[in-house]
Amino acid sequence: MSLLEPLRGRSFRALATGRTLATFANAVAPVALAFAVLDLTGSAVDLGLVVGVRSVANIALLLFGGVLADRLPRSVIMQGTEVAAGVTQGVLAVSVLCGFASIPFLVGLSAVNGAVAAISLPAAAAITPQTVARTRLSQANALIRLLTNTGRVAGAGAAGIVVAVAGSGWAVAANALLFLAAAVAYRGIRLPRGARIDAGHPLADLVAGWHEFRSRAWVWIVVVQFAFVNAAGLGTLVVIGPVVADETFGRTGWGLALAVQTAGSMLGGLVAARWQPRRALFVGVLLVTTEALPVLSLGLWPALIPLLAAMVLAGLAMEQFSVVWDVSLQENIPEDRLARVYSYDMLGSLAAMPLGQIAAGPLVEHLGREPVLLGCGVLIVVATLLALSSRQVRGLVRHEPVALPAA
Repeated sequence: MSLLEPLRGRSFRALATGRTLATFANAVAPVALAFAVLDLTGSAVDLGLVVGVRSVANIALLLFGGVLADRLPRSVIMQGTEVAAGVTQGVLAVSVLCGFASIPFLVGLSAVNGAVAAISLPAAAAITPQTVARTRLSQANALIRLLTNTGRVAGAGAAGIVVAVAGSGWAVAANALLFLAAAVAYRGIRLPRGARIDAGHPLADLVAGWHEFRSRAWVWIVVVQFAFVNAAGLGTLVVIGPVVADETFGRTGWGLALAVQTAGSMLGGLVAARWQPRRALFVGVLLVTTEALPVLSLGLWPALIPLLAAMVLAGLAMEQFSVVWDVSLQENIPEDRLARVYSYDMLGSLAAMPLGQIAAGPLVEHLGREPVLLGCGVLIVVATLLALSSRQVRGLVRHEPVALPAA
Protein backbone atom coordinates (compact mmCIF):
# COMPACT_ATOMS: atom_id res chain seq x y z
CA MET A 1 0.00 0.00 0.00
CA SER A 2 1.26 3.48 -0.90
CA LEU A 3 2.44 5.71 1.92
CA LEU A 4 0.23 8.48 0.49
CA GLU A 5 -2.93 6.34 0.41
CA PRO A 6 -4.40 7.78 3.66
CA LEU A 7 -4.39 11.27 2.12
CA ARG A 8 -7.37 10.25 -0.01
CA GLY A 9 -9.57 10.97 3.01
CA ARG A 10 -10.55 14.60 3.66
CA SER A 11 -10.49 14.25 7.44
CA PHE A 12 -7.03 12.73 7.43
CA ARG A 13 -5.74 15.50 5.16
CA ALA A 14 -7.06 18.10 7.59
CA LEU A 15 -5.55 16.23 10.54
CA ALA A 16 -2.17 15.92 8.83
CA THR A 17 -2.13 19.62 7.88
CA GLY A 18 -3.05 20.77 11.38
CA ARG A 19 -0.54 18.45 13.07
CA THR A 20 2.22 19.66 10.74
CA LEU A 21 1.53 23.34 11.43
CA ALA A 22 1.27 22.78 15.17
CA THR A 23 4.51 20.81 15.21
CA PHE A 24 6.29 23.55 13.28
CA ALA A 25 5.19 26.02 15.95
CA ASN A 26 6.22 23.70 18.77
CA ALA A 27 9.67 23.24 17.21
CA VAL A 28 10.26 26.98 17.26
CA ALA A 29 8.98 27.49 20.82
CA PRO A 30 11.58 25.60 22.95
CA VAL A 31 14.55 27.08 21.08
CA ALA A 32 13.17 30.61 21.31
CA LEU A 33 12.19 30.19 24.96
CA ALA A 34 15.55 28.72 25.97
CA PHE A 35 17.54 31.59 24.54
CA ALA A 36 15.02 34.16 25.80
CA VAL A 37 15.70 32.92 29.34
CA LEU A 38 19.47 32.78 28.78
CA ASP A 39 19.41 36.32 27.36
CA LEU A 40 17.43 37.47 30.39
CA THR A 41 19.49 35.89 33.18
CA GLY A 42 22.15 33.61 31.64
CA SER A 43 21.24 30.94 34.22
CA ALA A 44 20.76 27.24 33.47
CA VAL A 45 18.85 26.98 36.76
CA ASP A 46 16.31 29.58 35.57
CA LEU A 47 15.99 27.79 32.24
CA GLY A 48 15.36 24.48 33.98
CA LEU A 49 12.70 26.11 36.16
CA VAL A 50 10.82 27.64 33.21
CA VAL A 51 10.73 24.47 31.11
CA GLY A 52 10.15 22.28 34.17
CA VAL A 53 7.06 24.21 35.29
CA ARG A 54 5.55 23.74 31.82
CA SER A 55 6.04 19.99 32.15
CA VAL A 56 4.52 19.97 35.64
CA ALA A 57 1.39 21.75 34.39
CA ASN A 58 1.26 19.39 31.43
CA ILE A 59 1.45 16.30 33.59
CA ALA A 60 -1.09 17.59 36.11
CA LEU A 61 -3.87 17.78 33.49
CA LEU A 62 -3.03 14.88 31.18
CA LEU A 63 -5.57 12.49 32.69
CA PHE A 64 -8.24 15.19 32.49
CA GLY A 65 -7.34 15.60 28.81
CA GLY A 66 -7.78 11.88 28.25
CA VAL A 67 -11.25 11.87 29.83
CA LEU A 68 -12.31 14.86 27.71
CA ALA A 69 -10.99 13.24 24.52
CA ASP A 70 -13.09 10.11 25.18
CA ARG A 71 -16.18 12.24 25.94
CA LEU A 72 -16.15 15.13 23.43
CA PRO A 73 -15.40 15.42 19.70
CA ARG A 74 -11.62 15.26 19.53
CA SER A 75 -11.38 17.66 16.60
CA VAL A 76 -13.18 20.38 18.60
CA ILE A 77 -10.79 19.92 21.51
CA MET A 78 -7.83 20.27 19.16
CA GLN A 79 -9.20 23.46 17.60
CA GLY A 80 -9.75 25.11 20.96
CA THR A 81 -6.36 24.20 22.38
CA GLU A 82 -4.49 25.49 19.32
CA VAL A 83 -6.27 28.84 19.65
CA ALA A 84 -5.33 28.98 23.34
CA ALA A 85 -1.71 28.09 22.52
CA GLY A 86 -1.58 30.86 19.92
CA VAL A 87 -2.85 33.44 22.39
CA THR A 88 -0.39 32.30 25.07
CA GLN A 89 2.59 32.44 22.74
CA GLY A 90 1.43 35.84 21.45
CA VAL A 91 1.52 37.26 24.96
CA LEU A 92 4.95 35.72 25.50
CA ALA A 93 6.22 37.31 22.28
CA VAL A 94 4.92 40.74 23.29
CA SER A 95 6.59 40.46 26.70
CA VAL A 96 9.97 39.65 25.14
CA LEU A 97 9.74 42.25 22.35
CA CYS A 98 8.51 45.02 24.65
CA GLY A 99 11.05 44.28 27.36
CA PHE A 100 8.80 43.46 30.31
CA ALA A 101 9.53 39.73 30.40
CA SER A 102 10.70 38.32 33.73
CA ILE A 103 11.33 34.84 35.06
CA PRO A 104 8.07 34.77 37.13
CA PHE A 105 6.13 35.98 34.07
CA LEU A 106 7.73 33.34 31.82
CA VAL A 107 7.06 30.66 34.43
CA GLY A 108 3.37 31.64 34.50
CA LEU A 109 3.01 31.57 30.72
CA SER A 110 4.84 28.24 30.56
CA ALA A 111 2.38 26.78 33.07
CA VAL A 112 -0.61 27.93 30.99
CA ASN A 113 0.94 26.59 27.80
CA GLY A 114 1.63 23.24 29.46
CA ALA A 115 -1.97 23.00 30.64
CA VAL A 116 -3.28 23.67 27.12
CA ALA A 117 -0.98 21.02 25.66
CA ALA A 118 -2.17 18.48 28.25
CA ILE A 119 -5.73 18.81 27.04
CA SER A 120 -4.79 18.49 23.37
CA LEU A 121 -2.27 15.63 23.45
CA PRO A 122 -4.59 12.64 24.15
CA ALA A 123 -7.09 13.86 21.55
CA ALA A 124 -4.39 14.31 18.90
CA ALA A 125 -2.93 10.86 19.59
CA ALA A 126 -6.27 9.01 19.62
CA ILE A 127 -8.00 10.66 16.66
CA THR A 128 -6.01 8.98 13.86
CA PRO A 129 -8.02 5.71 13.84
CA GLN A 130 -11.19 7.80 13.40
CA THR A 131 -9.89 9.35 10.18
CA VAL A 132 -8.58 6.27 8.28
CA ALA A 133 -9.45 2.63 7.78
CA ARG A 134 -7.83 0.15 10.19
CA THR A 135 -5.93 -1.40 7.29
CA ARG A 136 -4.10 1.92 6.78
CA LEU A 137 -2.98 2.55 10.36
CA SER A 138 0.72 1.86 9.75
CA GLN A 139 0.83 4.14 6.72
CA ALA A 140 -1.28 6.81 8.42
CA ASN A 141 0.88 6.94 11.55
CA ALA A 142 4.08 6.90 9.54
CA LEU A 143 2.80 9.66 7.25
CA ILE A 144 1.60 11.82 10.15
CA ARG A 145 5.01 11.51 11.76
CA LEU A 146 6.80 12.14 8.47
CA LEU A 147 4.85 15.35 7.89
CA THR A 148 5.15 16.53 11.49
CA ASN A 149 8.87 15.80 11.44
CA THR A 150 9.10 17.92 8.31
CA GLY A 151 7.54 20.66 10.40
CA ARG A 152 10.11 20.01 13.13
CA VAL A 153 12.99 20.25 10.65
CA ALA A 154 11.70 23.52 9.26
CA GLY A 155 10.79 24.87 12.69
CA ALA A 156 14.03 23.96 14.45
CA GLY A 157 16.16 25.25 11.58
CA ALA A 158 14.15 28.44 11.29
CA ALA A 159 14.23 28.94 15.06
CA GLY A 160 18.02 28.88 15.22
CA ILE A 161 18.30 31.34 12.33
CA VAL A 162 15.57 33.73 13.52
CA VAL A 163 16.88 33.73 17.10
CA ALA A 164 20.41 34.44 15.89
CA VAL A 165 19.37 37.16 13.41
CA ALA A 166 16.24 38.81 14.82
CA GLY A 167 15.98 37.60 18.43
CA SER A 168 13.83 35.15 20.35
CA GLY A 169 10.78 37.45 20.55
CA TRP A 170 10.11 37.39 16.80
CA ALA A 171 10.50 33.61 16.74
CA VAL A 172 7.81 33.25 19.42
CA ALA A 173 5.53 35.69 17.55
CA ALA A 174 5.79 33.57 14.39
CA ASN A 175 4.93 30.37 16.21
CA ALA A 176 1.85 32.03 17.75
CA LEU A 177 0.51 32.60 14.23
CA LEU A 178 1.27 29.00 13.30
CA PHE A 179 -0.79 27.70 16.23
CA LEU A 180 -3.76 29.73 14.98
CA ALA A 181 -3.26 28.36 11.46
CA ALA A 182 -3.34 24.80 12.88
CA ALA A 183 -6.69 25.56 14.53
CA VAL A 184 -8.11 26.60 11.17
CA ALA A 185 -6.83 23.40 9.54
CA TYR A 186 -8.50 21.20 12.17
CA ARG A 187 -11.89 22.62 11.20
CA GLY A 188 -11.75 20.36 8.13
CA ILE A 189 -11.91 17.15 10.20
CA ARG A 190 -15.27 15.40 9.88
CA LEU A 191 -15.63 12.40 12.17
CA PRO A 192 -18.03 9.55 11.37
CA ARG A 193 -21.33 9.30 13.21
CA GLY A 194 -21.04 7.45 16.46
CA ALA A 195 -17.48 8.67 17.04
CA ARG A 196 -18.63 10.67 20.05
CA ILE A 197 -18.57 8.40 23.06
CA ASP A 198 -21.12 8.32 25.87
CA ALA A 199 -19.22 8.35 29.15
CA GLY A 200 -20.12 8.07 32.78
CA HIS A 201 -18.75 9.87 35.80
CA PRO A 202 -15.24 11.28 35.21
CA LEU A 203 -13.77 9.22 38.06
CA ALA A 204 -15.37 6.07 36.66
CA ASP A 205 -13.89 6.93 33.27
CA LEU A 206 -10.43 7.28 34.85
CA VAL A 207 -10.78 3.94 36.65
CA ALA A 208 -11.85 2.20 33.43
CA GLY A 209 -8.91 3.73 31.59
CA TRP A 210 -6.54 2.63 34.37
CA HIS A 211 -7.81 -0.97 34.21
CA GLU A 212 -7.29 -0.95 30.44
CA PHE A 213 -3.77 0.44 30.91
CA ARG A 214 -2.54 -1.90 33.64
CA SER A 215 -4.11 -5.05 32.16
CA ARG A 216 -1.38 -5.18 29.50
CA ALA A 217 2.13 -5.58 30.95
CA TRP A 218 3.80 -4.56 27.70
CA VAL A 219 2.07 -1.16 27.92
CA TRP A 220 3.06 -0.17 31.45
CA ILE A 221 6.57 -1.64 31.23
CA VAL A 222 7.43 0.50 28.21
CA VAL A 223 5.84 3.52 29.90
CA VAL A 224 8.05 3.02 32.98
CA GLN A 225 11.07 2.67 30.70
CA PHE A 226 10.30 6.02 29.11
CA ALA A 227 9.94 7.72 32.47
CA PHE A 228 13.69 7.21 32.83
CA VAL A 229 14.53 7.74 29.15
CA ASN A 230 12.70 11.07 28.97
CA ALA A 231 14.07 12.38 32.27
CA ALA A 232 17.64 11.45 31.41
CA GLY A 233 17.47 12.21 27.68
CA LEU A 234 14.98 14.95 26.80
CA GLY A 235 15.23 16.67 30.17
CA THR A 236 19.00 16.83 29.88
CA LEU A 237 19.12 18.00 26.27
CA VAL A 238 16.57 20.79 26.75
CA VAL A 239 18.50 22.33 29.65
CA ILE A 240 22.17 21.42 29.17
CA GLY A 241 22.22 21.40 25.35
CA PRO A 242 21.74 25.18 24.91
CA VAL A 243 24.35 25.86 27.60
CA VAL A 244 26.89 23.65 25.82
CA ALA A 245 26.00 25.33 22.52
CA ASP A 246 26.60 28.81 23.95
CA GLU A 247 30.03 27.73 25.19
CA THR A 248 31.13 25.80 22.09
CA PHE A 249 29.51 25.58 18.63
CA GLY A 250 26.94 28.38 18.94
CA ARG A 251 23.17 28.84 18.91
CA THR A 252 22.75 28.32 15.18
CA GLY A 253 24.62 25.03 15.57
CA TRP A 254 22.17 23.91 18.26
CA GLY A 255 19.23 24.70 15.99
CA LEU A 256 20.97 22.72 13.23
CA ALA A 257 21.46 19.75 15.57
CA LEU A 258 17.74 19.70 16.39
CA ALA A 259 16.90 19.95 12.70
CA VAL A 260 19.28 17.10 11.81
CA GLN A 261 17.73 14.91 14.48
CA THR A 262 14.32 15.46 12.94
CA ALA A 263 15.70 14.82 9.46
CA GLY A 264 16.76 11.41 10.78
CA SER A 265 13.22 10.98 12.06
CA MET A 266 11.87 11.70 8.59
CA LEU A 267 14.02 8.93 7.14
CA GLY A 268 12.93 6.67 9.98
CA GLY A 269 9.28 7.34 9.15
CA LEU A 270 9.80 6.20 5.56
CA VAL A 271 11.44 3.01 6.79
CA ALA A 272 8.72 2.38 9.38
CA ALA A 273 5.97 2.62 6.74
CA ARG A 274 7.63 -0.10 4.67
CA TRP A 275 9.32 -2.30 7.26
CA GLN A 276 6.90 -3.91 9.69
CA PRO A 277 8.56 -6.85 11.48
CA ARG A 278 6.27 -9.34 13.16
CA ARG A 279 7.76 -8.59 16.59
CA ALA A 280 7.77 -4.87 15.90
CA LEU A 281 7.56 -3.75 19.54
CA PHE A 282 10.70 -5.70 20.46
CA VAL A 283 12.62 -4.09 17.60
CA GLY A 284 11.31 -0.63 18.45
CA VAL A 285 12.18 -0.85 22.14
CA LEU A 286 15.66 -2.17 21.35
CA LEU A 287 16.32 0.87 19.15
CA VAL A 288 15.57 3.21 22.07
CA THR A 289 19.16 2.65 23.23
CA THR A 290 20.24 5.13 20.55
CA GLU A 291 18.59 7.93 22.57
CA ALA A 292 21.73 7.81 24.74
CA LEU A 293 23.99 8.82 21.83
CA PRO A 294 23.38 12.62 21.83
CA VAL A 295 23.71 12.79 25.62
CA LEU A 296 26.98 10.85 25.58
CA SER A 297 28.23 12.95 22.67
CA LEU A 298 27.70 16.19 24.59
CA GLY A 299 29.47 14.70 27.60
CA LEU A 300 32.44 13.08 25.89
CA TRP A 301 32.97 15.24 22.80
CA PRO A 302 31.00 18.52 22.81
CA ALA A 303 31.60 19.39 19.16
CA LEU A 304 29.10 19.95 16.36
CA ILE A 305 30.03 17.13 13.94
CA PRO A 306 29.82 14.20 16.41
CA LEU A 307 26.65 15.69 17.86
CA LEU A 308 25.05 15.87 14.41
CA ALA A 309 25.89 12.21 13.76
CA ALA A 310 24.45 11.16 17.12
CA MET A 311 21.29 13.21 16.59
CA VAL A 312 20.52 11.79 13.15
CA LEU A 313 20.98 8.19 14.33
CA ALA A 314 18.81 8.78 17.40
CA GLY A 315 16.12 10.44 15.30
CA LEU A 316 16.01 7.57 12.80
CA ALA A 317 15.82 4.86 15.47
CA MET A 318 13.34 6.64 17.72
CA GLU A 319 10.96 7.12 14.81
CA GLN A 320 10.84 3.37 14.34
CA PHE A 321 9.78 3.02 17.96
CA SER A 322 7.21 5.83 17.77
CA VAL A 323 5.34 4.38 14.79
CA VAL A 324 5.44 0.87 16.27
CA TRP A 325 4.14 2.14 19.61
CA ASP A 326 1.22 4.07 18.09
CA VAL A 327 0.16 1.14 15.91
CA SER A 328 0.49 -1.32 18.83
CA LEU A 329 -1.83 0.79 20.99
CA GLN A 330 -4.31 1.52 18.21
CA GLU A 331 -4.55 -2.15 17.20
CA ASN A 332 -4.94 -3.53 20.73
CA ILE A 333 -6.81 -0.90 22.79
CA PRO A 334 -10.60 -0.39 22.32
CA GLU A 335 -11.27 2.91 20.53
CA ASP A 336 -13.60 4.22 23.23
CA ARG A 337 -10.79 3.95 25.82
CA LEU A 338 -7.84 4.78 23.61
CA ALA A 339 -7.47 8.44 24.61
CA ARG A 340 -7.46 7.55 28.31
CA VAL A 341 -4.80 4.88 27.78
CA TYR A 342 -2.78 7.44 25.82
CA SER A 343 -3.17 9.87 28.72
CA TYR A 344 -1.83 7.30 31.21
CA ASP A 345 0.95 6.54 28.75
CA MET A 346 1.87 10.22 28.48
CA LEU A 347 1.57 10.77 32.22
CA GLY A 348 3.86 7.87 33.06
CA SER A 349 6.33 8.62 30.29
CA LEU A 350 6.60 12.32 31.13
CA ALA A 351 6.19 12.25 34.92
CA ALA A 352 9.91 12.28 35.66
CA MET A 353 10.83 14.80 32.95
CA PRO A 354 10.27 17.94 35.07
CA LEU A 355 12.53 16.44 37.75
CA GLY A 356 15.23 15.92 35.13
CA GLN A 357 14.79 19.43 33.75
CA ILE A 358 14.73 21.19 37.12
CA ALA A 359 17.55 19.06 38.56
CA ALA A 360 19.84 19.33 35.52
CA GLY A 361 21.11 22.83 36.30
CA PRO A 362 21.90 22.24 40.02
CA LEU A 363 23.46 18.84 39.26
CA VAL A 364 25.77 20.37 36.67
CA GLU A 365 26.77 23.11 39.10
CA HIS A 366 27.59 20.63 41.88
CA LEU A 367 28.88 17.57 40.00
CA GLY A 368 30.08 18.97 36.70
CA ARG A 369 28.61 18.74 33.23
CA GLU A 370 30.46 15.64 32.00
CA PRO A 371 29.54 13.28 34.91
CA VAL A 372 25.87 14.30 34.67
CA LEU A 373 25.71 13.69 30.92
CA LEU A 374 27.53 10.36 31.11
CA GLY A 375 25.31 9.19 33.97
CA CYS A 376 22.18 10.07 32.02
CA GLY A 377 23.41 8.15 28.97
CA VAL A 378 24.03 5.03 31.04
CA LEU A 379 20.60 5.33 32.68
CA ILE A 380 18.89 5.35 29.27
CA VAL A 381 20.64 2.12 28.22
CA VAL A 382 19.95 0.32 31.52
CA ALA A 383 16.23 1.26 31.51
CA THR A 384 15.86 -0.06 27.96
CA LEU A 385 17.58 -3.36 28.68
CA LEU A 386 15.33 -3.90 31.70
CA ALA A 387 12.24 -3.30 29.53
CA LEU A 388 13.49 -5.88 27.04
CA SER A 389 13.67 -8.48 29.82
CA SER A 390 9.84 -8.63 29.70
CA ARG A 391 8.46 -11.59 27.75
CA GLN A 392 5.38 -9.58 26.72
CA VAL A 393 7.51 -6.77 25.26
CA ARG A 394 9.61 -9.27 23.33
CA GLY A 395 6.65 -11.40 22.25
CA LEU A 396 3.92 -8.94 21.15
CA VAL A 397 3.19 -9.56 17.47
CA ARG A 398 1.40 -7.61 14.78
CA HIS A 399 -2.00 -8.90 13.69
CA GLU A 400 -4.04 -8.41 10.59
CA PRO A 401 -6.47 -5.53 11.31
CA VAL A 402 -10.11 -5.75 10.29
CA ALA A 403 -10.78 -3.61 7.24
CA LEU A 404 -13.14 -0.71 7.97
CA PRO A 405 -14.26 2.05 5.60
CA ALA A 406 -12.23 5.25 5.65
CA ALA A 407 -13.72 8.34 7.25
